[in-house]
Amino acid sequence: MAIDARESRPVSAGVAEVLDGLEHARAATLALVAPLDDEQLQRLYSPIMSPLVWDLGHIAAYEDLWLAHRLGGRELLRPDLAALYDAFETPRAVRGELELLAPAQARRYLEDVRARTSEALERCGVGDGAICEMVIRHELQHGETMRQTLAIAGLLSSTDAAARDRPIETGTADRPASAPGTDDADDAGQEWVVLGAGTFELGAPDGDFSYDNERPRHRAETDAFEIARRPASNGELVRFAEDGGYEREELWSPDGWAWRTEQEPAQHPAIAAGHPDAPACHLSWYEADAFARSSDARLPSEAEWERAATSAPLAAIGRVWEWTGSFFGGYPDFVAYPYREYSEVFFGKRYRVLRGSSWATDARVASRHFRNWDLPLRRQIFAGVRLARDLD
Repeated sequence: MAIDARESRPVSAGVAEVLDGLEHARAATLALVAPLDDEQLQRLYSPIMSPLVWDLGHIAAYEDLWLAHRLGGRELLRPDLAALYDAFETPRAVRGELELLAPAQARRYLEDVRARTSEALERCGVGDGAICEMVIRHELQHGETMRQTLAIAGLLSSTDAAARDRPIETGTADRPASAPGTDDADDAGQEWVVLGAGTFELGAPDGDFSYDNERPRHRAETDAFEIARRPASNGELVRFAEDGGYEREELWSPDGWAWRTEQEPAQHPAIAAGHPDAPACHLSWYEADAFARSSDARLPSEAEWERAATSAPLAAIGRVWEWTGSFFGGYPDFVAYPYREYSEVFFGKRYRVLRGSSWATDARVASRHFRNWDLPLRRQIFAGVRLARDLD
């Protein structure tokens, strides 16, 4: 059991708040893996994912590095494990081949690190709180990553599977009473929100925690466009497949078509198996792009997405991550913090931006400004698509 510093002596309100956040994240992690046996925790289910027990060791090593070591000034608890549980030193492709801590050892590592963290926070305080919040959110984000592995393994809990497959609520109850833009409907029942050309503030506001790639907030401009009020459904993606969308090369980018010809089956099986009115999930960027073309539409830029999400009556944000047409890069005057490897090393033309959040994203992590990113061929993430169109 993790040691709570508050049981031994009073702590400041800031420390108590951080400890509460850390315990919330840890309880969620342990509850997620509690139903799994050692073999399930240690198995490699996909070469693009980690054995679940690696995630446990990584969570512990990350917390020890940033809170006990860098914030608290202590030596690492297990310096011999630093490289093994470093995401860059040990990429996913090799994690299944390495000798990792056994599940019981990984749980003990988590407990021992938490005891050191509690002591360090009690002694040193939380500083400006940014590093502490980063560590809390890091563990919460791994909860979603581990659910991706569980989905690949067919081990999602019934509660999680139901959350993924819940139909989109399209009634007026989720429509704000007043919002800019107007609605139009197409023949398929999709409603479109119109936004005229304009400028807005893009990025995270000052004062709240944000990641380096969300800053600095700055003025951005979009031309007039319209955006779908809800993400595309499983039923719409099934019809895309039934209408030959996976066989029509003209709908795909050259890289997308090369990816498509290697896929068997063409479409992720969760789409046909899911509720037809649930948001389509497990789409790659290539599929989202091709589906948009088949609908005489396109993917929104991330500027368009953020403008619409913060000012227009969009539905079902938070059900699936939503691919955008944008490459992942830094905002003007970007400054890496607290380390380049968090986001800067991923900038360029390889990664596409996803916005929003998914059913598996903890509420503490989700925001309209958060920028997710992945390779365009990946569909293990809980990602879907919301369409956009130019306005003449």
